[in-house]
Amino acid sequence: MPSTVSELAGRRAQVGVVTVFFAHGLLFASWTAHIPVVKTHIGMDDGMLGIALLGVPAGSLLAVAVSSVVIPRLGSRRLVQLALVGSCLAGPFVGLTGSVWALFGALLVWGLFQGLLDIAMTTQAVAVEKVRDRPIMNGMQASWSIGAFVGAATGTAGVALGTSLTTQLIIIGVPALVVGLWLSTRMLSDVDPASESTADPGQKVQRQLSPVMLILGGIAFATLLLEGAVADWSSVYLRESLDGGPVAAGLGYTSFALAMVIVRLFGNRLIARFPVHVLLPILTGVAAIVFASSLLIGTVPAAIVGFFILGLGCGTVVPTVFSAAGRLHGTHPGFAVTVVSGIGWIGIFCGPPLIGLLSHATSLPAALWLIPILTALIAVGCRYVTALRRG
Repeated sequence: MPSTVSELAGRRAQVGVVTVFFAHGLLFASWTAHIPVVKTHIGMDDGMLGIALLGVPAGSLLAVAVSSVVIPRLGSRRLVQLALVGSCLAGPFVGLTGSVWALFGALLVWGLFQGLLDIAMTTQAVAVEKVRDRPIMNGMQASWSIGAFVGAATGTAGVALGTSLTTQLIIIGVPALVVGLWLSTRMLSDVDPASESTADPGQKVQRQLSPVMLILGGIAFATLLLEGAVADWSSVYLRESLDGGPVAAGLGYTSFALAMVIVRLFGNRLIARFPVHVLLPILTGVAAIVFASSLLIGTVPAAIVGFFILGLGCGTVVPTVFSAAGRLHGTHPGFAVTVVSGIGWIGIFCGPPLIGLLSHATSLPAALWLIPILTALIAVGCRYVTALRRG
C-alpha cells in the first residue's frame, strides 16, 4: 500500500471494512436458528442434513480459487462489493428449497459468495492495518461477532414469531446491502497488490506456500471449523438432544457469539499486554475443559455456559492468525492473507457437515466431542503464532 495514503483515508476505509464485517456476520448467523425448522420441513435426518450442509464448504473451496485470481486484478474493494451483492441475493433462496440436493445447491452458491466476501474483507482489513500502523483485526472480528450476535438473536426471534427464513434474509439483507455498498466506496484501492511494481526482489518466493503459512491456515481452519459447528448444530443439540424449547435452542449460538464480541473488543489490549504463546493456549485450554464438562453434565444451562466459555476462549485466535499472515516475512501480504483466510473459511463450513456425519454414525452429543478435542489442538498450535509475531 503506497505510503502516500493518508491517515484520514485509512480511518474512512476502516469504517467501511467494519461495516462489511458486521454485515457478513449478520447474514451468516441469522439462519442458524432456522436450521431445525429447515431440517423438519425437508424431512432430513442428521446425516442428510450433514450432506446438505456440505454445499457451503464446496462453495468456499471455489471462493479460494476465484479470489486468488480476482483480487490481484480487481482489488479487494471491488470484490467486497461484488461478493456482498451475491451474498444478499443468494441467501433468500436457501429458505425456498424443498429437497436435500436443492438445499445443497443453494448453500453452495451462498457459500461461494460468503467465502469471497470473507477473503476480500480480510485482505482489505490487512491493508488498512498497514496504513494505520496499528492492530485493528480484533476490532474487525469483534464487528463480525456483533453482527453474528445480532443475526443469531434475530433468527431466534424470527423462529419464535414464525417468520420464514426467506422473509427474514430479505428484511435484513436489503439494508445490509445498501449500507455496505455505500460505505465500501471508502475502502482503499489495492488493485494488483501482488504486482511486480510493489514486490521485493524475491517475488517468486513470496507467492509460494510456506510451512508457517500452512500452520497459520491450519489453526484458522480448526478454529473456524468449531465455530461453524457451533453455529449450525448448537440449536439442534439444545432442542433435540437436551429437550430445550425453541427459544432455548437459539441461546447456544447467541451466548457463543456474545462471548466472542466481549473478548474481541478487548483483544488488541490483551495481545499487547500478554505473550500470545501464553495467552491463547490458556484461553483455549480452559475453553476445552469447560465445554467438555458441559457435554458430560448434559443440561441446557450447562450447555449455554459451555458455549459462552468456548466463545471467550477462541475469540482472539482468528484475528491474531490473520494479522500474523499479513506480516509474514518474505511473503506478500495479499497472497498470505488470501491463503490463510481461505483455508480458514473452508473450515467454518466443514464443521457442520462433519458433525452431521459423525452424529449420524453415533449421536449428536458424541459428535460434539470433536469441539473440545479441536480446541485443545488449537491451544498447542497457537505457540507458533508468537514466533511469527516476534519474527
